[in-house]
Amino acid sequence: MGVSNWNVAGEEMCPHRLVLEHVTSRWGVLILIALDERSYRFSELRRHVGRVSEKMLAQTLQTLERDGLVHRDAKPVIPPRVDYSLTELGREAAEQVKALSAWTDRRMDDVQEARRAYDEARS
Repeated sequence: MGVSNWNVAGEEMCPHRLVLEHVTSRWGVLILIALDERSYRFSELRRHVGRVSEKMLAQTLQTLERDGLVHRDAKPVIPPRVDYSLTELGREAAEQVKALSAWTDRRMDDVQEARRAYDEARS
């Protein structure tokens, strides 16, 4: 079964899970948070997010656009200019992701302490 067939089958089986995976993926989270600040051109977004390949950024943006979270605005100028921004739906998703990110910032010391205790108990 090809990847595109698997994705279609996955959507039919559990569309909620698939959208959740898109929004909470490594790059999806960072893209949503960045675009919640302002719109970006592709190269600007890549620099802002950091360490993401062009291919992965393009795939993630396409996925988020397909889900209705990202708007791609291609301007007919030379050289071509494409801007990415959040849709209203995307802004809602970004707010949820930012809340989780803020929680992580607030609770990171507790997570690290839990990890230390876990590791010590198993060594």
